[in-house]
Amino acid sequence: MRLLHTSDWHLGRAFHRVNMLGAQAGFVGHLVETVRRHAVDAVVVSGDVYDRAVPPLAAVELFDDALHRLADLGVPTVMISGNHDSARRLGVGAGLIDRAGIHLRTDPAGCGTPVVLADAHGDVAFYGLPYLEPALVKTEFGVDKAGHEAVLDAAMDRVRADLATRARGTRSVVLAHAFVTGGEQSDSERDITVGGVAAVPSGVFDGVDYVALGHLHGCQTLTERVRYSGSPLPYSFSEHRHRKSMWLVDLDAAGSVTAERVDCPVPRPLARLRGTLEDLLADPGLSPHEDAWVEATLTDPVRPDEPMARLTERFPHTLSLVFDPERAPDEAGVSYARRLADRSDQQIAEDFVTHVRGTGPDDHEQGVLRDAFEAVRADETVREVAR
Repeated sequence: MRLLHTSDWHLGRAFHRVNMLGAQAGFVGHLVETVRRHAVDAVVVSGDVYDRAVPPLAAVELFDDALHRLADLGVPTVMISGNHDSARRLGVGAGLIDRAGIHLRTDPAGCGTPVVLADAHGDVAFYGLPYLEPALVKTEFGVDKAGHEAVLDAAMDRVRADLATRARGTRSVVLAHAFVTGGEQSDSERDITVGGVAAVPSGVFDGVDYVALGHLHGCQTLTERVRYSGSPLPYSFSEHRHRKSMWLVDLDAAGSVTAERVDCPVPRPLARLRGTLEDLLADPGLSPHEDAWVEATLTDPVRPDEPMARLTERFPHTLSLVFDPERAPDEAGVSYARRLADRSDQQIAEDFVTHVRGTGPDDHEQGVLRDAFEAVRADETVREVAR
């Protein structure tokens, strides 16, 4: 059986205020053509179909167009909700849409109930594990502690239990939206940290033939059977080295996996440039980036006059301007934002306690802070989904 694995479409998302809907529509067309050209038997979409719980109308219309075009091909599609989606909204009409061969899996309670497709070698069971927010699903899965590994373990127990009841030789595919250990992050993914830990080991998914992951935006191979497709388009300059693609996966009669990448259309290349303003304007080696979306980091010791206007004369698609004056490590003037770069909310709060009191929080106090951040994040998730 030949699968096309994609995820993280983020329909409705902009790139530094640039409307990406046209590029997203181009990707949908490319997806449909790839299904046709490569004789794909099933499409799997591993979450974050939309960029937010209540997407703009144009994004909903594009999603509707994608569903119609996939259904017209007669190729089954299995989709799960991600942490950016409203599971309840995305799942509306799932029972009816099922009849068209579009299988939306957004309810955590259905993790152990697969979509079963068949080829010449027998059945393939597709298990959809939508994004599992630990604080919201721990009761459903009967786990004592709300953590990503605990709820995914419980969900996979249901998958393996169902698989054990099926005919010998039934192959299996799991769709999941999670941060799995070994994956490389980028700046455009929403933090899903719980208790200071976001990543789960790939061993959680043992016992199935292929795991189609979503959430991280870079295409990655964690093991031959566990892969991220990544997002089809860039959504931050941290992705400037990404090769955006989908996985074309062949599952043979024994469940062995072979996979190749299918490149996605590039609406415009990305470039991260760094140096003084005069160097960026004069360097002939930067000519290949003049048509790219540009993030420019200026290292001038004093902020130059009208830097954006001057940059856009050479690089008309400059979208982001960062000031990072080159100073000695102990020199005053380092910005607050720079000092906080790469530090989590938990670490910033602990630093604040240390600054005010003179000593850092003890284990109990760290737990109180952690519980507070988790409660706020879970409450925000509930309110976003309920909108």
